[in-house]
Amino acid sequence: MTTNATPTATERLELSVWASTVAMIAEEMGAVLVRGALSPNIRERRDASCALFDAEGRMVAQAAHIPVHLGAMPESVRAVRACGPRPGDVFLLNSPWQGGSHLPDLTMVEAIADGDRIAGFAVVRAHHADVGGMSPGSMPQGATELVQEGLILPPVRLEREGVPDPELLALVLANVRTPEERRGDLAAQRAACAAGANGWRTLLAREGAERLAQVTGSLLDYAERRAVARLEAIEGATATAEDALEGDGVSEDDVPLRVALEVREGTLHLDFTGTSPMVRGNVNCPIQVTRAAALFVLRALLDDDVPTNEGIARAIRIVTPEDCCLAARAPAAVAAGNVEMSQRITDLLFAALAAAGVPVPAQGQGTMNNVTFGGAGWTFYETLGGGQGASAEGPGPDAVHVGMSNTRNTPIEALERAYPIVIERYAVRRGSGGAGKHRGGDGVVRAYRVLEPCTVTLLTERRRRAPRGALGGADGACGENRLNGELLPAKCRRELRPGDVLEIRTPGGGGWGAP
Repeated sequence: MTTNATPTATERLELSVWASTVAMIAEEMGAVLVRGALSPNIRERRDASCALFDAEGRMVAQAAHIPVHLGAMPESVRAVRACGPRPGDVFLLNSPWQGGSHLPDLTMVEAIADGDRIAGFAVVRAHHADVGGMSPGSMPQGATELVQEGLILPPVRLEREGVPDPELLALVLANVRTPEERRGDLAAQRAACAAGANGWRTLLAREGAERLAQVTGSLLDYAERRAVARLEAIEGATATAEDALEGDGVSEDDVPLRVALEVREGTLHLDFTGTSPMVRGNVNCPIQVTRAAALFVLRALLDDDVPTNEGIARAIRIVTPEDCCLAARAPAAVAAGNVEMSQRITDLLFAALAAAGVPVPAQGQGTMNNVTFGGAGWTFYETLGGGQGASAEGPGPDAVHVGMSNTRNTPIEALERAYPIVIERYAVRRGSGGAGKHRGGDGVVRAYRVLEPCTVTLLTERRRRAPRGALGGADGACGENRLNGELLPAKCRRELRPGDVLEIRTPGGGGWGAP
């Protein structure tokens, strides 16, 4: 099989088979993870992602999981490789300065052993419902430095050449509010990594190391060629776009974002000069989250049959100012950056593509609607779907996770069984999608009645800046947060009493075309 020349029809077929083969190993990892997890956030909502990397640390395949996780995972493997791993070592990390994204996303990396050498890496990133910090659920509003958000883990060895370190695990569990749930979710991550390692070793045994290395290199080169070819079709596209976040969690002042986009020589160039410096609150994000958003946007332009691997990222170049909220540095707080800033970056990049004449949908809800509850001995976290933007192809879907999130909803039955919360209403928010030739998707309404004293934290967006319609379509409706009927800010933390009712109304998507 050639690696640089354009593949023949037979070689394209072979590449397609190989892409499906390695992707299915990652999908199997995901299946093992959700079957073994304890928390509804991972078991039901599937807030986790799995991927496989080769011995050189290049992402070869990923499951169809969460874009903000997967696009940032290569930094995790690079951080682990810098530690000098041995075959069979298993690392745990979450530090945004050493491969992580935000602290609740605990990333487990297994250095796959093939005798006395490392054959690749199996990686699982999962959002844990608590990792300590100043607020139950570890998604605090008002945090101004990373240490307030939870336990910080640079890459540390949970296992040394296959031998577990129970003292390290005990240290991690001593720093969280729900240790037994965390123990179960970490065990599920470990099982998922093992499934990935076994699948990769099966391929090695069948094909041999030299053949597998040649195939994985070809897969990455093929994905790069497809990305470059798509960009060459819009060669010369250039535009700028501006947007803003609705406050940083400390202040409600807008956080301005700006990008200058240019497609040149088959490469997507993104210059974020003019974007806000780092802010006090926790909407800052590390550069790997910004790269993940750019990768998602480029992947959305490609055909479905293009394998999703690190080859696509080769066609992206990013420039950020020295002091920038999109390339945060220690000791910045970043919990909301991973979820809300990543969403706004995708909106910003799609807006720039639209301004450059590239057909894209109207804006979707543009937020993950992060809701975190915590009481005596329990924590619960979820994100909520909303409306997707309409497009030339038709109306936007209702009640879906949009952009950098790809999770499911938490079933009412699972939530009420596990926590002292009753869902009083869960429905599509009819009429919230923007009007147009094709109507934007509608958001949802979800009302929680708490049965015990607890704390709730909200990190949301699009509460005052509506998702925009396209080509004459109307904007979607803004979202709303209400406690016992009283309107709440987009980002806040409140102490609840038994019987209090929190209602979240998520944004609708923008309409497409004049009605």
